[in-house]
Amino acid sequence: MDGLIILDIIDSILFFLMALSVGYLLIFAAASISKRNYSYPIAKKKYRFVVLFPAYKEDKVIEQAVRSFLQQKYPRENYDIVVISDKMEDMTNQQLELLPIDLLIVDFENSSKAKALNFAMDMLVDREYDMIVILDADNTVQPDFLQQLGNAYECGANVIQAHRMAKNLNTSTAILDAVSEEINNSIFRIGHVKLGLSSALIGSGMAFEYKWFKENIKKVSSAGEDKELEMLLLKQRIYIDYMDDLPVYDEKTQKENAFNNQRRRWLSAQFASLWQGLPDLPDAIFTKNIDYCDKIAQWIMLPRVLLIGFIGLLSIITTLINWEWSIKWWILLLLLFLALCMAIPDYLVNKQLKKAIWTVPLLAINMFFNLFRMKGVNKKFIHTEHGEH
Repeated sequence: MDGLIILDIIDSILFFLMALSVGYLLIFAAASISKRNYSYPIAKKKYRFVVLFPAYKEDKVIEQAVRSFLQQKYPRENYDIVVISDKMEDMTNQQLELLPIDLLIVDFENSSKAKALNFAMDMLVDREYDMIVILDADNTVQPDFLQQLGNAYECGANVIQAHRMAKNLNTSTAILDAVSEEINNSIFRIGHVKLGLSSALIGSGMAFEYKWFKENIKKVSSAGEDKELEMLLLKQRIYIDYMDDLPVYDEKTQKENAFNNQRRRWLSAQFASLWQGLPDLPDAIFTKNIDYCDKIAQWIMLPRVLLIGFIGLLSIITTLINWEWSIKWWILLLLLFLALCMAIPDYLVNKQLKKAIWTVPLLAINMFFNLFRMKGVNKKFIHTEHGEH
């Protein structure tokens, strides 16, 4: 009897913790269903932009991305493109030098996007802009991208996350990567701005007020630069807007090994950010910095794949031990699936997705082992190769 009481207590504690995460996802997924109808009016001024492309071994995709961006329907004298070339081939650099851009060639011993961004800002020290845009080397955008950012900036949006979405859905891994990102877009971006909270950043498709970025990027050093930037912004109570109608097309990871390495890097960055941010939580609570408290809550939660795995496993275990205990677990699992289903956009719901879902258990197992393989990951850059069509 004493053993069952102890198990009952453990069961109740685990359920409470898991239910908090599921409830969080459910609330913001529900909020994301009705999209924001507001669009910014056309800006009266043509603002100046600098667009940075950090490119580490991105020989296959960087030229196409730059050429695509040069198709902007925006005055050419009002934006500069800067490519930070790290470990790219001479032939690639020679091709880039033929384009009307600034090419910065670097050779860091331990490469990272944070180092590339800081180097670029040092080189731009004598220039002045209104906004800075960060794109990945494989990103492409619509011709009105800068105009849309300028419209938002004139209305007071000093930090903007664009809608990053898949440009390829050619493998099961790419489909799951795209679905995962769109779930994040729904829950941590659309749902958040709909309820008055800041959007999460995503690493590319980001735009910042230039003066703020120039002053703060020096404080960023890890492989999780987007999370460090989030922390700095939210500490300073600067709102992060999300433009769901401003697409940035991103090449999705196509191979399982690359997918696992990418998730390991993100998981390491999440825990590093949590460890760094937790000491500031009491002050954030005391000063009613809701955005910062919300961000810490996000970082505390388990990744969704692990959440599905743990709740599913506990549902089965409690069914075997005491079926009455299991009822609440099965209900919680259903609510989790409901939240995820609400967060997946209709264009991704097809036969390909149904086929890709069968690989989720394997990804959950790999994600679990990633918990024990994070040592040093946040200190180095794990490259995700693009252009593997």
